[in-house]
Amino acid sequence: MKTYTTDKIRNVALLGHSSSGKTTLTEAVLFALGITNRQGKVTDGNTVSDFDKEEIARKISIGTSVIPVEWNNIKINLLDTPGYFDFIGEMYGAKRASEGSILLVDAQSGVEVGTEKSWKNVEKYKTPRIIFLNKVDKENVDFEKVLSELKDKLGEKVIPFALPIGASDTFKGFVSVIDGKAYEYNGKARKEVPIPSNLESQLEEIKELINEKVAETDEELMEKYFAGEPYTTEELAKGIKLAVSSGDLAPLVVGCAEKTMGIDFLLEMISKFLPSPADVGVYKGYVDDEEAERKVDVKEPFSAVVFKTIIDPFVGKLTLFKVISGKITKDMELYNSTKDRVEKLGGLYLLRGKNQIEVSEVTAGDIGATAKLNYTQTGDTLCDKSKPITYERIEYPKPTLYQAVEPKNKGDEEKIGAALSRLTDEDPTFVVERNSETKQLLIGGQGNMQLEVIINKLKNRFGVEVNLSKPKIAYRETIKGTSSVQGKHKKQSGGAGQYGDVHIRFEPCESEFEFAEEIFGGSVPKNFWPAIEKGLRESLEHGVLAGYPVVNIKATLFDGSYHDVDSNEMAFKIAASLAFKKGMEAAKPVLLEPIVKAEVIIPDDYLGDVMGDMNKRRGRILGMEQQDDGTQKLIAEVPHAEMFEYAIDLRAMTQARGSFTMEFVRYEEVPSNIAEKIIAQAKADKEQ
Repeated sequence: MKTYTTDKIRNVALLGHSSSGKTTLTEAVLFALGITNRQGKVTDGNTVSDFDKEEIARKISIGTSVIPVEWNNIKINLLDTPGYFDFIGEMYGAKRASEGSILLVDAQSGVEVGTEKSWKNVEKYKTPRIIFLNKVDKENVDFEKVLSELKDKLGEKVIPFALPIGASDTFKGFVSVIDGKAYEYNGKARKEVPIPSNLESQLEEIKELINEKVAETDEELMEKYFAGEPYTTEELAKGIKLAVSSGDLAPLVVGCAEKTMGIDFLLEMISKFLPSPADVGVYKGYVDDEEAERKVDVKEPFSAVVFKTIIDPFVGKLTLFKVISGKITKDMELYNSTKDRVEKLGGLYLLRGKNQIEVSEVTAGDIGATAKLNYTQTGDTLCDKSKPITYERIEYPKPTLYQAVEPKNKGDEEKIGAALSRLTDEDPTFVVERNSETKQLLIGGQGNMQLEVIINKLKNRFGVEVNLSKPKIAYRETIKGTSSVQGKHKKQSGGAGQYGDVHIRFEPCESEFEFAEEIFGGSVPKNFWPAIEKGLRESLEHGVLAGYPVVNIKATLFDGSYHDVDSNEMAFKIAASLAFKKGMEAAKPVLLEPIVKAEVIIPDDYLGDVMGDMNKRRGRILGMEQQDDGTQKLIAEVPHAEMFEYAIDLRAMTQARGSFTMEFVRYEEVPSNIAEKIIAQAKADKEQ
């Protein structure tokens, strides 16, 4: 594949609901351009884009694939993203590497949840987009009905640039609104035909809508529009590109990827109306904490952003990057400015699915790959060491579902740690944490499908089998009352004796732990006080109810006695721990649980269900806030123990339209009926 100048490159992310046909579209493009001699199918597991074992087995995309193609002296990098919500992090990476998006909509299903989510993303970031209405040949497809739904849910900026000729099993081509020409398909080839008479009036109405959008992009064009003068072909193309680039116009084209219909027209639309990297102009980064800019220009110093990492069991680590400025060549020394490390380039490729196409250079705006970088991770900046710059990292969504993981086979602990670490390189929305308190190894992600895939990869790639379980809750214990007790340790039979005697008052307090003394007349010498405090602090680790750490307790040493010969630090330490146990038991001990603040974003329609469910989880609703996009933010405080599978339940309640974040706020007393069960379970676990 030849090297293209920046203005001749288009980087396009394919977005949409799962099964809307993103991977099928890449297959259709490869077949239409003669790169493959037969069109692969997701159901047959033979597509270029879905090459991972998990993707083939599940028949869904799990990772973003890059499919570079050449069309009319333009290079188009198609980034095929997963539609399944657990793998939403892949969309973030693809969006970072692209200037425009194709939003695929299944004509039979209409606007689905994934359509809405993708649309919200492109609206938020003002991403130039084209809508590809796929599967127009399917049963019961009503173009007017789908168009009406798209306009209703996505807005009036959706304007058809192609009208279908026929629908369902009679679909055979389209009318191009801009050209005023009609085409029918025979296989992947199309021929011009007369415009069907029933579409002529509709054509004029749509042209008028497009002219209005074009007029809004430029003062001269606005004047021309009001003067009733027609635009030249160049003016029309320029105006459409400006309207698309600003996000004010979303052209809709029609087709059927499975039958390679409408694919050539879509490629034409991409090349004409979606921006090239050169159109973006400059990227902002940082040099020594000072803001800096880099032009997307081959003459600038080299810099690139890593947007994806693939862990290949045979090749090792593959790093995919988008060149922002300058160019990268085979013999270059790479500098990772994010990690402040020099990296050795392990070959230079273009990836098409898993196939590596060796190249000698990758220029500004293009997407490349290299292997075996030691320190580089997704989100890092690679650059020329003599002209460093660092770009902001990609902000990925935080995990919402955690599971505890342990090996099926003893001795696999180390293998698990190393394998999981490599998988976090591949998927930045997947995290691994060791809970120092519960001693559990936790994995977190966006949903149960993502964690299932991780477990399968552990087994298939790294030969490690694991069991998943619910994470343990880090409960606490404290006291509600006050008690004054004696702790006495006496061992005086034969040889050196031990004698320590303390009187301690225990009471609740605000801080984690407080130690005080009110000793009069030297009943306990001062040199033993540190040992007493140490005995108490060590006792805090295990409470008397269920063995959980103790917090918010004040211990005041007010009396005691000692022996001139037999008293020592160890004796007083033991005496203090005896007093602690008695004191806790006498001062109304209670169990505390962690409370989290949850912020749940949901459409209005689901508010009642989500509030009712939150009450069932012992949650307290603090308030609601209307969001700019019309959704509601529900703010609540809820026990952490009730939230472990909330990611799964919220998805079911809201048809995957809801999302949430949560953070720890404080500890609160557990209701007595629930506390009894927790204490009984803790005792049973201890006996085992």
